Amino acid sequence: MRSSDKTGVAAPETSGAADMAQAEKTEVTIAFDDNRHASILFGHYDQNLARLERRLGISAHANGNHVTLKGAPEACDQARRVLEALYARVKKGQAISLGDVDGAVQEGVLQGNLFPKEDAGRAVFESVNTRKRGGVRARNAAQDLYLRALKRNELVFAEGPAGTGKTWLAVGHAVSLLEQGVVEKIILSRPAVEAGERIGFLPGDMREKVDPYLRPIYDALYDFMDGRMVERGLQTGMIEVAPLAFMRGRTLASACVLLDEAQNATSMQMKMFLTRLGEGSRMIITGDPTQVDLPPSQKSGLSEAVNLLSHLEGIGHVRFRDADVVRHDLVRRIVSAYEAAHAGAAGLK
Repeated sequence: MRSSDKTGVAAPETSGAADMAQAEKTEVTIAFDDNRHASILFGHYDQNLARLERRLGISAHANGNHVTLKGAPEACDQARRVLEALYARVKKGQAISLGDVDGAVQEGVLQGNLFPKEDAGRAVFESVNTRKRGGVRARNAAQDLYLRALKRNELVFAEGPAGTGKTWLAVGHAVSLLEQGVVEKIILSRPAVEAGERIGFLPGDMREKVDPYLRPIYDALYDFMDGRMVERGLQTGMIEVAPLAFMRGRTLASACVLLDEAQNATSMQMKMFLTRLGEGSRMIITGDPTQVDLPPSQKSGLSEAVNLLSHLEGIGHVRFRDADVVRHDLVRRIVSAYEAAHAGAAGLK
């Protein structure tokens, strides 16, 4: 892989700062050593390059295994580092998505803030490793903080809007702990608010009754584990699913316990759940405080627990923002629009 750059500063017709900024441009050409890998890096119809253009305000033109970057010197240098980092992943057999491009850009920004230029290639973001997925890197600073908190603490609260990776990364971390032998089982739970916690009328056994409420967690499980291993784990009890109301009276030892959609747990349910923590166990509690489905007279147990406990030793707390959404870019804009509307409504009160 080779790169060359040439910078030209045209003589400005006026002495204004805006004219000087407009005049300063650089051109960087990068040659990758494998055409097939370069094609994967650039993406279908060069969509990854197009994403890089929008994120960094440059132009990127691909020709075979070459790509030419034009724009501000600093932006082109960052784009080069992003492409080189992503190319290294492609050479290892990893697929590259638009989200990975966003993550590499975010990582590059963080590296530039934390390390001098000679150390810019140093890895910063944390990753979670499983047999099926290999290493999955955090895509932004909030996810990096989340993974660090999961590795450091026995109990972690994660708050934030949909699409920030709270549940998905929690399941990945739980699977990695199971595969490393740190825990002996995974327990997945969610409040069954829509059925008022009275799900006895639904047909089937316990798993079939709560399946509709746990479908997002199942999807994440199948992302990180082979389907046959998931089914075997469910049959042997190595993976257990249970509605929150059925956790009462248990002591959960040597387990990684995930409570999803925790904003819909009542104050009493949250206290009950937290006191289930047993020897050698980890707890991860995720939720979105803006999507509480409880009756107006009931307080969300998630918000109360965060206020009471997040300062205690051994407990981590990560808050995601709308800017941390890692789904489709349109989802980020939708969440931002809702946040702005709510903020505006609050300001009028």
